[in-house]
Amino acid sequence: MSLKKHGIGELAKARSQSLGLVGWVFLFSIFVNLLMLVGPIFMLQVYDRVLASGSEATLVAMFALVAALYALMSLLDFARGRIMARFGARLQEALDTRVFEVVLKRSILPQERSAPQRALHDLEVIRSILASPGFLAILDFPWVPVFIAALFIFHPLMGWLGIAGAIVLIVLAVVNQFLTRKKIPDMQTASARSHGLAEEARRHIEIVRAHGMSGQIVPRWNEMRETGQDFAMAHNDLSGAFQASTKAFRLFLQSAMLALGAWLVLQAELTAGAMIAGSIILGRALAPIEQSLSQLMPLQGAGAAWRSLGDLLAKTPPEEKKTELPRPEPRLSVKSVAVSPVGSATAILSQVDFSMEPGDIIGVVGPSGSGKSSLLRTLVGVWPPRAGEVRLGPARLDQYDPSMLGGYVGYLPQEVDFFSGSVAENIARMAVEPDEAEVIRAAKAACVHELILTLPQGYDTIMKSGETDLSAGQKQRIALARALYGDPAFLVLDEPNSALDADGQQALTEAILKMKTDGKIVIISSHHPAGLAAVDRLIVLGNGTVVAQGPRDQILKSMIAAIEKNRKAG
Repeated sequence: MSLKKHGIGELAKARSQSLGLVGWVFLFSIFVNLLMLVGPIFMLQVYDRVLASGSEATLVAMFALVAALYALMSLLDFARGRIMARFGARLQEALDTRVFEVVLKRSILPQERSAPQRALHDLEVIRSILASPGFLAILDFPWVPVFIAALFIFHPLMGWLGIAGAIVLIVLAVVNQFLTRKKIPDMQTASARSHGLAEEARRHIEIVRAHGMSGQIVPRWNEMRETGQDFAMAHNDLSGAFQASTKAFRLFLQSAMLALGAWLVLQAELTAGAMIAGSIILGRALAPIEQSLSQLMPLQGAGAAWRSLGDLLAKTPPEEKKTELPRPEPRLSVKSVAVSPVGSATAILSQVDFSMEPGDIIGVVGPSGSGKSSLLRTLVGVWPPRAGEVRLGPARLDQYDPSMLGGYVGYLPQEVDFFSGSVAENIARMAVEPDEAEVIRAAKAACVHELILTLPQGYDTIMKSGETDLSAGQKQRIALARALYGDPAFLVLDEPNSALDADGQQALTEAILKMKTDGKIVIISSHHPAGLAAVDRLIVLGNGTVVAQGPRDQILKSMIAAIEKNRKAG
C-alpha cells in the first residue's frame, strides 16, 4: 500500500467508527424526502378535489394532516442535522490526538517549524462541513431520480423536461468543480504564507521594532495577502458565475415546467392541480443540485483538507508502542555517532565516541557551528542519530518511549521559552496534576525558589509564551528548575550561563555539583570558562568530528597553547 493510500486509509478507519450514525441519517433522509411530496400532493388535492367539490371539511382535514406531516418533517430534518454534527465531532475526537502528535513531530523539521500548521485547521474544516447544508444536500442527491419519476407519472413530457434540466445542472456543477478545484491549493498556500509571516513578525516584534523592519515586513505581508486575495477573487468570480447561471437556469426551468403544464392542461392531457404540483416537484428535484453548488467552495475546501490531512498522516506514520523499560542507570554510551539535522542528508558530526559513568560531568566546547547544540539534541532524543548509537543505561534511546525518556532526561536549550500557564505548571513540564512538592524541590535545586516567591502570585504567577517580564537570566534559572523536575538521571545544558549573573552562575554550579553528588550525569555546552567550572572532562568539536577529549585542565592547557602558537605564527 502506498503512503498516500495509507494516510487516506487511516482517515477512513476513523470515519468508519461512527458510520452507524450515518445509517440513521440515511433512514431519516428517506422520510424527509418522502415528506417533501406533501406540498405537491396537497396542492394537487386542493385544485382537483376541494375546489371541485367545495367541501370545507375536506380542506380542514387535509390541512390539519399537512400541518402534522410538516411538523414531523421538521423534527426529522433537525435530527439528521444533529446526528451529522455528532458524527463530525466523533471523527474529530478520533483523530485529534493523532493529528496533534503529528503536528508536534513534524515541527522538529526545521523547514516546517516556523510554518503554520494547517492539520488541526483541516480537521476542523472536515468536522464543520459534515453538519453543513451542503453535505446534507449530497445525502439528498439519490432522491433526484425519485422526484423526476414522479413527474413521469403526471406526464412523460414533464419527466423528460426534468431529466434535461437535471443533466444541464449536473454538467454545470462538474465543470465548476473541474475549473475551480485547482485554485483551492494556491489560495490556501498564499493564505498560509501571509499568516506565517504575521506570526513570525509578532514573535520577533522586538527585532522588528529595534531594526526598523516594519517598512520591509509590511510590504512583504501585503504582497502575500494580495496574492491570496487574487487567487480568492479568481475562485469566487468563477464559482459565482456558475452559481448565478445555475440559479437563473433553475428558475427558468420551473417557469418552463409551468408553461409546459399549462399547455398540457389546454390539450386536456393534465389537470390544473398536476400542473402546479409538477412545478413544485421539479423545484424539489433540483434543490440538492443547487444547494451543492452554493456550498461548492466549502465542500472543495473540505475535500482539499481531507487529502492534505491524508498526505500528512501518510508522511508521519504512528509510532509503535514500546515496552516500558525501567528507569535507567545514569550511564551514557555514545558509539560512532553521526549527527544530521532532521530532514537533512548532510552530516554535521561523525564518529563521535565517548561514555559517561555515574557522577561524570562533561563539557562540550568548540567554535560556533561546530555541532555542539546538534550533538546535545541527539543525546536527548530530539534528533535521531544518522549512524551509530546512543545508549542511556543499557538501552538505546530509540528503545524508550519518548514520553518516558523525557522523564529521565533534563534539558535546558539555548533559547528558553515557556508555555502559557503558571510558573508551577511550567516547572512541572505542563503536567495536568503537578507534584507540588517536586516542583518546589526542583526550584530549590535550581536555587530559584526565593526568586519565584518574589513574583506577584509566586508559583501561581501566569506566564505566556514569548511574553514575560522576567529577565533572560531569571527565565534561564526557571528553565533549569524545569530541567531538574522529576529528578532526571541525565542533565543536558546548552549554554546554560549565557544570560546568568554571578548569583545565577553560582546557583547553576551548585545544581550541577548536587547532580554529581547524587551520582547523576551532566553534559554542558558552553563558550564561557565559568560554565565549565564544575566539569571533569572536556570534548572538543571541530571539522565535523571530535578533535580532542580528556581531563578538563589538560584540554584547556592544550587549547591555550594552540591559541598562543597560532598567535605567534600570525
